[in-house]
Amino acid sequence: MTKLATGAIALEDGTIFWGQGHGATGIAAGELCFNTAMTGYQEILTDPSYAEQIVLFTFPHIGNVGANADDQEESSAQGTAAARGAVFKAPPTLPSSWRAADELGSWLARRNIIGLSGIDTRALTRRIRELGMPKSAIAHAPDGKIDTKALIEAARSWKGLDNADLAINVTSGQRFDSTDGLWTLDKGFEALANAKYHVVLMDFGVKKNILRNLSAVGAKVTVVPAKTKAEDILALKPDGVVLSNGPGDPAATAVYAGPEITKLIASGVPILGICLGHQMLALALGAKTKKMPQGHHGANHPVKDFTTGKVEIVSMNHGFTVDIDTLPAGVEESHRSLFDGTNCGLSVAGKPIISVQHHPEASPGPQDSFYLFERFAKFMAERKG
Repeated sequence: MTKLATGAIALEDGTIFWGQGHGATGIAAGELCFNTAMTGYQEILTDPSYAEQIVLFTFPHIGNVGANADDQEESSAQGTAAARGAVFKAPPTLPSSWRAADELGSWLARRNIIGLSGIDTRALTRRIRELGMPKSAIAHAPDGKIDTKALIEAARSWKGLDNADLAINVTSGQRFDSTDGLWTLDKGFEALANAKYHVVLMDFGVKKNILRNLSAVGAKVTVVPAKTKAEDILALKPDGVVLSNGPGDPAATAVYAGPEITKLIASGVPILGICLGHQMLALALGAKTKKMPQGHHGANHPVKDFTTGKVEIVSMNHGFTVDIDTLPAGVEESHRSLFDGTNCGLSVAGKPIISVQHHPEASPGPQDSFYLFERFAKFMAERKG
């Protein structure tokens, strides 16, 4: 006897994949992308950079770690507006980790994320690789009553990510300070006792582990909303400024953030850009960005650091990239993807400014890029004298 289908995902071309629904019920539309990470599904689904996206996991077995409050990556209430859906090959497994406080299905429901399992994820991944990330709509109806025409229409009518400023939806509504450090087995998240630096971070959807890595190099972090003026940031007398990760089209967010970043560049304050922050820094410096067909989503991407000549394995999550052919004089490529040759980092000649496309804070992913926070701290130490 065939099991009743309680979930489905429709692509904008009318293709429908049927399976079993999990988590939240209803319909949610967004861009479908695939993520190749083998671990860290909770960190992925709570990364605000995934706002208005549906994540297809290529690893077949998801759920064995369960869920807990410590592994969530949003840094504010607004940042909970992250992934809209999650697609798995096998039904979520029951947790077997001592850190688990909940199982994945009920956690998805509380986060208002629609889950779907029983899908041929290899076929769907190949489709994305060949045709790009489609507009999609995912549905979960416990009674199996899914209106396919409405589902396809929801996918086609979704506005897409081009020209979409999504950072404004996930940035914190107010300024706050952060001093929590990296997690350790014996102490958990230990707060920074004596800060050596004061960093102001422009919040475009910042992940918690970025804040923790800054604390780990001795920085107290003041997080400010995305539309904060450069004058207000500089009035806080920061030793450095960080432009955070976030969702959406960087060119759309740069309409209001770009002029402020330009002023910060002119001020001489050390700057570190991460992911969306990297792209908007590039725009402020005079370069251009463009949409990628598949994007980079995973925790196993090889990137070369031209500063040291070393290759590192990094965590990635982005659908736009800096057009390397548009870099102005004085702006140099510092990192490059060894998968497809796209830009993964910038530096500015004669200025304490660096940025990377990947996620040096990992979570999930390898910790090969933690050194970038040390590199940024060195800039701040030199400026302080």
